[in-house]
Amino acid sequence: MSRERDAVLCEMGLGPIWKLREQTAETVPAAATPAVVRVSVSEADTPPPPAAMAEGAPPDHDVPLDAYAFDSRPDDDDEDATPTVDDRAARIAAMDWVELKQSVAECRACELCKQRKQAVLGVGDVNADWLVVGEGPGADEDERGEPFVGAAGKLLDAMLDAIGLKRGKDVYIANSVKCRPPGNRTPEAAEINACAPYLQRQIALLQPRLVIALGRPAAQTLLGREVKIGEARGKLHAHRDIPLIVTYHPAYLLRTLPDKAKAWEDLVFARRTMQKLKNS
Repeated sequence: MSRERDAVLCEMGLGPIWKLREQTAETVPAAATPAVVRVSVSEADTPPPPAAMAEGAPPDHDVPLDAYAFDSRPDDDDEDATPTVDDRAARIAAMDWVELKQSVAECRACELCKQRKQAVLGVGDVNADWLVVGEGPGADEDERGEPFVGAAGKLLDAMLDAIGLKRGKDVYIANSVKCRPPGNRTPEAAEINACAPYLQRQIALLQPRLVIALGRPAAQTLLGREVKIGEARGKLHAHRDIPLIVTYHPAYLLRTLPDKAKAWEDLVFARRTMQKLKNS
């Protein structure tokens, strides 16, 4: 292990719990075409595959994007949607960044608006290749109006730095819900659904190459199905044709230090995936 890698792992708090072992090849589908692309992973600087990768197909395989689950929520023009919901989603789908920010700030679509100090749209580079999606604002985020600014935010910044990214440069950070759930509880389905048009519009405006879902609520929002992080991580999923990788939420990692090693595996997987997408 190089000195540079040692420094990165120490910064993430991995320390001696990380040990590099042999890694098999990963696979990555191209972001904009149905063609299958193989990712070649270097044995010298890539961690071992997580156990979840052993389930189903063998680690060294090619799988097209349409083999994975996509967001199953109805499109804006679904006939079963009520006119009110459909009209609101259609209005949001036509907004630019300025209009989107104002709409989020004034939103009263769910109960979360009653206790918030301010809504938190997101932060970062609006031309970014990377999109990171978390769960929802906490107390610090509600106070400052920016996602991931507390202890979990510091860890997220360290995680991004470990793969050569900086907040505000080639990465945009958002949440599944834009207002703080009381007591930092998990957002309810109605609250996530109320915010879904905002997140969808952010994704449409950004057109990221790769999405990283932090934690179960974000993963379930984007994949439109029940998700277990331990089973979903280490695999390439997709949200409406955009490659998506699932990993642990930084707040969880602060409480469960051993799983930082697994998060590091996911970051390396994400970095290799992005490299292959840019070269495809």
